[in-house]
Amino acid sequence: MSDASLSGKTIAFLTAEIGVEKPELEEPWKAVVEAGGTPVHIAPEAGTVQSMVNDTDKDATFEATVAVADASASDYDALVLPGGTVNADKVRSDETSVALVKAFVDAGKPVAAICHAPWTLVEAGVLPGKTLTSFPSLATDVKNAGGTWQDAEVFHCPANGWDLITSRNPDDIPAFNAKLVEVFAG
Repeated sequence: MSDASLSGKTIAFLTAEIGVEKPELEEPWKAVVEAGGTPVHIAPEAGTVQSMVNDTDKDATFEATVAVADASASDYDALVLPGGTVNADKVRSDETSVALVKAFVDAGKPVAAICHAPWTLVEAGVLPGKTLTSFPSLATDVKNAGGTWQDAEVFHCPANGWDLITSRNPDDIPAFNAKLVEVFAG
């Protein structure tokens, strides 16, 4: 892990109420805490969030403490979008969640998205001029949204005045965590 410090920084984690891939929420959250940051879980409704493993098996539950409607990008230093096919599809289908993601980008705040999470960036219309990676099945969506897709363990793109950190899947989490802590630390 990096020696970068997130002390004094508040990092938003945005998920749906169901379907988030457990390690893609849990491990970056732990990395933020270990780097001295304060993670905050946001979902369409505050309350219980059901995680999944391999998109099919219910696993742990997590507590979202802030509803999307009550969240403002100005209250946070950066945004993490965990994956999970069901989670990512639900987040990109929620207009308030998509608007929050766009507000982070419009404010020039860094965003980290793993696996299927870039679907929300596609929906927000923020990918023209960006290079990123994701779960491979999103490559066509990324390209159609104006982004450049590449197969990489982790990719950091600072184009267009905001930092985007992306990875493909749970196997990439160590590299994803190291890069998001480094970039979020500024």
